[in-house]
Amino acid sequence: MMMKSSNRFWVWLQRCSFSRCRCNHAYSSSSSHSEAPPPPIRVGFTEDAGRGVFATREIRTGDLIHTADPFLTHPSLEALGKVCCSCLGRLKEVKYHWPTFSSSLRLENSRTSADALRGSQNDVSFCSSECANQGKGFYEIEKTMDWSLYHDHCRVKGLKYPLLVKRFACMVISGMASADNLDILQPANFSHGMPSTWEDDFELLLQNFKNTNIDPCQLTFLTKEWYAGILARIRANVFRIELIGGYHTDLLAAASASISVETTVGSAVYMLPSMYNHDCDPNAHILWIENAKARLKALRNIEPGEELRICYIDASMDYEARQSLLYQGFGFRCQCLRCKYKD
Repeated sequence: MMMKSSNRFWVWLQRCSFSRCRCNHAYSSSSSHSEAPPPPIRVGFTEDAGRGVFATREIRTGDLIHTADPFLTHPSLEALGKVCCSCLGRLKEVKYHWPTFSSSLRLENSRTSADALRGSQNDVSFCSSECANQGKGFYEIEKTMDWSLYHDHCRVKGLKYPLLVKRFACMVISGMASADNLDILQPANFSHGMPSTWEDDFELLLQNFKNTNIDPCQLTFLTKEWYAGILARIRANVFRIELIGGYHTDLLAAASASISVETTVGSAVYMLPSMYNHDCDPNAHILWIENAKARLKALRNIEPGEELRICYIDASMDYEARQSLLYQGFGFRCQCLRCKYKD
């Protein structure tokens, strides 16, 4: 989302901008032996919104621009035990399940009902062996402690971003991630919408880690400054994951499906999708079908060099509501063409 320049960004872009984000487009090669064409997008700078994503060639209405895997996910507290703790896909009958305070990973019998495994809020289930292996990094740490008080605190306060900070901290402690992996995202400071109790949230998180046998040297990164910076970046770049279900080729049908039923399963942070800036009349849209793999699709024809923008909020809201929500949630006043006319 809206970001500033940094040397770290360019290093990251060269290394992995498309290693985790699989870019697909509508131009297919006539020969299966031909080299894959370059992705139809590039990251560059805008005049007024920091970094942005631009088309490198024509993209047609309905084209799948690219897909992207999340860097960080966490189910909503209401969805714990109902969705995969890694990809956020809805759990089916076969699950890999980690119970509280257990070091073993077992494959549940395919005849076991979904409800049978929805126990403690500390229990974590995965939809596949692949997701289970990906989740080992964070859950090897999470499973060593009781998160019930922390989860209750977040539930009572209506907090969801501290859950992602908790997950990221576990990834850092396990060695799955570096404490500065999210530093390429902006902002480093974010006062708008920050919960007044964030310092209490930090102390509760820190105490939970200290109450275990984790080596204190592994917690040196977990300072109040680090927590505030990560919380700020997550708040400004997080996506609420709303699963559509079946594959909708019609974008209007997909949008209707996403608001007609309760589809929210959790939150996720991405790298490349976070580079997309906002517009209340977007030319691109992000969809989640079965899990947290993001699919960026074109809402209309996009010319080469044109910036691709998505809408961070419900575009059907009126002008005043959009301005208020964007300022409180993301810290900026929208100046898109629609907002200039107060539409």
